[in-house]
Amino acid sequence: MASNRLQFKGILDDDRIFFPEDPEMRIFGSIEKLAQWRHRNRGPAYIRIGRRIGYHGTDLNSYLSAQRTDPNGEAA
Repeated sequence: MASNRLQFKGILDDDRIFFPEDPEMRIFGSIEKLAQWRHRNRGPAYIRIGRRIGYHGTDLNSYLSAQRTDPNGEAA
């Protein structure tokens, strides 16, 4: 039996580390917005690499998938 649920395919490379200044990160807002989220323990999971902040592609795709809203009320 085939499932009618949509399968989320990540839009970001799962095997890459993204940094706040990367152009791909603009879908999450500004660099400042990402910093606010980190300070408030919100937003996607991040890693600290020395003094730099990075985001693993898998974590970003998971965060985006969790933000999905279906106006028909169906589960994501």
